[in-house]
Amino acid sequence: MIKKIAIYGKGGIGKSTTVANLSAVWGSDDLNCLVIGCDPKADTTRTLYGSRIPTVVQTLKNNRKPERDDLVFKGFKDILCVESGGPEPGVGCAGRGVIVAMKRLENLGIFDEDLDVVLYDVLGDVVCGGFSVPLREKYADEVLIVTSGEYMALYAANNIVKGIKKLKGNLSGIVCNCRNVENEEQIVNDFAKKIGTHVIGTIHRSNLIQDAELDAKTVMEKYPESKEAQEYRDLASSIMSNENISTPEPMDDEEFELFFKSYL
Repeated sequence: MIKKIAIYGKGGIGKSTTVANLSAVWGSDDLNCLVIGCDPKADTTRTLYGSRIPTVVQTLKNNRKPERDDLVFKGFKDILCVESGGPEPGVGCAGRGVIVAMKRLENLGIFDEDLDVVLYDVLGDVVCGGFSVPLREKYADEVLIVTSGEYMALYAANNIVKGIKKLKGNLSGIVCNCRNVENEEQIVNDFAKKIGTHVIGTIHRSNLIQDAELDAKTVMEKYPESKEAQEYRDLASSIMSNENISTPEPMDDEEFELFFKSYL
């Protein structure tokens, strides 16, 4: 059975890093992985492929009938990499690029290939029709939310929970991507319990992760023996064995404010 996971979270919270390193773990375990970047910045797969790849939207501008290999690129451990792309900043709807990419990949039969894991790296909150596509159109079976213990990251996470509930989606858990906030792990754990889920794994802040990314590599590739790589292995294992899947219950804004302020 294919594991199909959409990763959501506030912009800049570390979704792409999480997606890339998780797929690198599973690719190293000889699982067939497809990673789809659903962000107009098109930077999800850079550390897997070693450089930026052409996006679906960009390719379609020049070729109305692209073939599979025009859109799908093999990266580290033969991980299949796709970037939906989008319009130039300030022009058009970025979510539209996700819709176009999903339909094109579906028409080419990509989702019917021999895959073990499909990962979607989705921009920001589930507020735009385009960015909710992986969940709304059932391309993904479950959602993981990446957050830190910071106010805005948790606020975005709570908004995402509202979207998941509205779409009757399945939340598999919270990934705590630490920013060294005071009481961070406790805050994120308490937040998870409050919305009816759990922390499925924790990634501690490390310069090693950024160092690997500067070299266009995942930690799994550049520093496979590091404790940081082990944290991603532990997270990957937790995701694969997880049976704690639920439709979450978001806090309203006032409840969230009171929740967060209780730690100040």
